[in-house]
Amino acid sequence: MTPPGPADAGVARGVDPVTLEVVNQRLQSIADEMETVLCRSAFSSIVKEAMDASSALFDRAGNTLAQAAALPGHLGTMIPAVRRILESFPPSAMRPGDIYGFNEAYEGGTHLPDITVVVPVFWDGDVVALSVTMAHHQDIGGSAPGSTPPNVTEIFAEGLRLPPVRLYAGGRPNEDVWDILRLNTRVPDTLLGDLRAQIAACQIGRRRMEALFQEYGAGVLLRVFGELLDYAERLTRLAMEAVPDGAYTFEDYVDHDGVDLHRPLRIRATVSIRGSSFRVDFTGTDAQARGPINAVPAATLASVYYVVRAITGSHIPNNQGCYRPVEIFAPEGTLVNPLPPAPVGCRSYTGKRIVDVLFGALAQALPDRIPAASNGQVATMYIGGRDRATGKQFVCFIGVPFSGGMGGRSTKDGVDVVETDINNCTNLPIEAGEMSYPIRFERLQLWTDSGGPGEHRGGLGYVAVCRWGGDRVVLSHRRDRFNFHPWGLRGGKPAPMCRTLVRRGGGAVEEFPSKTLSHLDEGDTLVIYTTGGGGYGDPLRRDPARVLEDVLDGRVSEEAARREYGVVFDGAGRQVDHAATDALRSRARDDRGGDAV
Repeated sequence: MTPPGPADAGVARGVDPVTLEVVNQRLQSIADEMETVLCRSAFSSIVKEAMDASSALFDRAGNTLAQAAALPGHLGTMIPAVRRILESFPPSAMRPGDIYGFNEAYEGGTHLPDITVVVPVFWDGDVVALSVTMAHHQDIGGSAPGSTPPNVTEIFAEGLRLPPVRLYAGGRPNEDVWDILRLNTRVPDTLLGDLRAQIAACQIGRRRMEALFQEYGAGVLLRVFGELLDYAERLTRLAMEAVPDGAYTFEDYVDHDGVDLHRPLRIRATVSIRGSSFRVDFTGTDAQARGPINAVPAATLASVYYVVRAITGSHIPNNQGCYRPVEIFAPEGTLVNPLPPAPVGCRSYTGKRIVDVLFGALAQALPDRIPAASNGQVATMYIGGRDRATGKQFVCFIGVPFSGGMGGRSTKDGVDVVETDINNCTNLPIEAGEMSYPIRFERLQLWTDSGGPGEHRGGLGYVAVCRWGGDRVVLSHRRDRFNFHPWGLRGGKPAPMCRTLVRRGGGAVEEFPSKTLSHLDEGDTLVIYTTGGGGYGDPLRRDPARVLEDVLDGRVSEEAARREYGVVFDGAGRQVDHAATDALRSRARDDRGGDAV
C-alpha cells in the first residue's frame, strides 16, 4: 500500500514559477467547476443536497493533478480506481468519445455505491490527461434500500459489482451496460440521472483541459504536471520534517460490525516519523469482520492521506506528490485490508476511526495542533419502500445532519454539528425530505451537554425527532460511537455516546444498536442523539464567564457546569458566584491530587 511513484519521469524539468502557479490554480478551478456542475445536475439528495461526490483531474499515468474541495475521503479512493481503469483501458486503447465507469471494491474501489467515471482528454491524437468524478449513488441494488445493508456477511449482498467498463464508446452509449445498471437498482431514474451528472462534469473538465492545452501546448503542460507533483512532494517533506521523529501508537474501537453486536473491533496503528518519511503500521488491528465495516485498501489510503494533508498544510498543491513520503503497512485479512468476499458497505465508520487513531497517535508528537476526538460517526439512515400514490419504489435519506460536534482544540472550542475529517458533506435540510416523503420533523436542536467538557469544550451534537407518516418501510440504520466515547485530550473529558430510539405507534419504545436493519410503520417516531466532540484541556481551567455563557445558551446545563467545570451561579442563575466557584474548584483539584495534565 505504498503510493505510486512520479509519472512521466523522463520529461525534462524547468518551468518558471509563475507559469507553475498559474497552471496549478487553473487546474484547481477546473476541478472545482466540475464539482459544481456535478452537484447542481444530480438527481439524488445525497449528491445534490449532501454533496457526497468529488471531481478531479489526473495525468495520463493516473496521478492526481488537482481535486475539488469536496470529500477528503475521496483523496485516496479515486487513485486506485483510476489506476484500475487504466489497466483495462490503457491510454493507447482509448478513443475520443470513450467514457469509462467502475465501482468494484476489491479491485480499487471503496464500496459499491461509489461509482468512478473517467473521460480521457486528447490532444494531437494522444491522451494527455483524465477528467474524473466519483459519486455515492443512492441505490445500486443489494439486499437493502440504499445498498449499504448493515447486517450482511458477503459483498454479494451489497449490490451490483461493476468492473471497468465503457459507458460510452466513440461517443455512443453502451446500451448493454446502461440496461444492466437500470435493472439493478430500485431507483433507476435517480441512478442514471446521477451518472449522467457525473459524465456532464467530466465533459466540462475535458473541454477546459483542451482549452488549457490550446493555450500552453503539450510540451509546456506536461513539464508543468511533473513539476507540480515534485513541488507538492518537496513541500510535504519539509512540513513532515517539522514533526518530531518517533514512533507513536494509539488504538480505538468501532462498536461492532452489525452482525456480532457484542464484539467491539479494535483499530491500532503506529505512526513512525523519520525525517521527511511518514509510515503507518496497522499491526494489532483486529481481523476482518463478518459484517460490512471492513475498509478495503482504497478506503484505508484515503483516511491516511487525509491525516497527512491535515498536518502538512493547505498551502501545498492538492496533488499526488503529497503522498510520495507515505508508506502504509496494513496486514491482509484485517479490518483495514480485508480479503474477499467480506462485505465493505459500511466502511466509512472504520475510516473515521482510522482518523481518530492516527490523530490520537500524532497528538503525542503535536499536542498543540491535534484536536480531541470529533463525534466519529456518520448518521446515515436509509428508508426504502413503495410510494402509496404511484406504486414506484423509492429510497431516501432521513434528512438529519450526518455528523455531530468537532473535538475541542488547543486554542478554541470545537464546532457544533459539522462534518469532520474524511467527510465534508453538507447537512441535509429537513425541508428537502419533508417535501418529497411523508416524514415530519418535530424537533432538531443542539443536544445540551453533548460536547466533552474541557478548557476548550467539544462542539455539540444534536437531537432530532422525526415521525414517519407513510406505509411500512425498511430502515437501514448505520451509526457508531454508541459504545465508545469520543475521547478528550490533555485533561479534557470525553463526549457522551450516541443513541437512537424508536417510539412505535402503539407506545412501545425500542432502542437500536448502532447498526441494524429494522422497519418503520405509519406513526413511528425516531429520536436520534448524535454526540459532540471530546474536550481539550482541564475543564476546571475554563473561564467561568464562558461557562455561564454556555449555560445561558443551552449548550451546557447548570448541573454540568457545577459537576464538570466547578462553576457555581447565584440564586437566579444569571451570574457567577466567584467565591463559591473558587472553593469548589479547589476542592475538586484536591480530590484528584492536583491539576489535570
